[in-house]
Amino acid sequence: MSIATSVPIAAPVPVTGGVLPFLRRLVREKPLGAAGGAMLLFFLFCGVFADFIAPFGYNDISPAERLKPPGAGHWFGTDNLGRDLLSRCIYGAQLSVIIGCAAALLATLISAVLGIVSGYFGGKLDLFLQRFVDAWMSFPDLVVLIVVVSVLGPGMPQIIITLGVLLGIAGSRIVRSAVISVRENTYVHAAQSLGASSPRILWRHVLPNVMPPIIVLFTTRVGTAILAESGLSFLGLGVPPPAPTWGSMLSGSGRTFMFEGPWLALAPGLCLTAVVYATNVFGDALRDLLDPRMRGTR
Repeated sequence: MSIATSVPIAAPVPVTGGVLPFLRRLVREKPLGAAGGAMLLFFLFCGVFADFIAPFGYNDISPAERLKPPGAGHWFGTDNLGRDLLSRCIYGAQLSVIIGCAAALLATLISAVLGIVSGYFGGKLDLFLQRFVDAWMSFPDLVVLIVVVSVLGPGMPQIIITLGVLLGIAGSRIVRSAVISVRENTYVHAAQSLGASSPRILWRHVLPNVMPPIIVLFTTRVGTAILAESGLSFLGLGVPPPAPTWGSMLSGSGRTFMFEGPWLALAPGLCLTAVVYATNVFGDALRDLLDPRMRGTR
């Protein structure tokens, strides 16, 4: 009997039973995580369709209505130039959430590539990559981000690329640890003994089995990227005005007119808190549902 018929090589890919059953399980077992995911989708929806949802333009100035408190005409009030704060928060979601998702996606791709290559091939390549990651992580992320943006200038592409590289290299260790555990399984050794190429093994057997930590890594990186972008905007190194981001709204009129109009800092601050909290609880829920090691804790 040949080896091909005596040794099974199919990888035990985690099966969730489809999207709808998984969503029902998420709502039933992790209601707080499901609420966080719904909140994140709500902010993403507001950001994508901000042009249709916002009642005013983000830079529509009305000096006669400056520093108007929240009311029927302006639900979040107005700023020092008479601009509608609700509209600016909605347009801020367009920038902050999209920057966070794009940077998190780039970071996850970098983490997946470095982690899979380092964990699967091992040896000197793994040693070199891990020492590079050690050296990279010795630099404070915020300092590197400020230096790069100061040299290249503020702008959305610079922020996304810099955040993606910073978070991606550091997160590669999480993927690497998952790949090392998968690499020692029987189906991987069987595929190697049958002469399967490394790209085929990585694509068919390794990648599907490390997708749960990669998905969780993406969700947690969204909140981190949004906070980092808001910190840059607060320091004046984010997306140039008059485009509104939550961080620039806090550092601009929100800080200057905090005592005259506390809603100027309260509105973007609550939006920032809500979206970061939503991504964190949603990521925790996905980790508990997708990671087999967490089954005993539910």
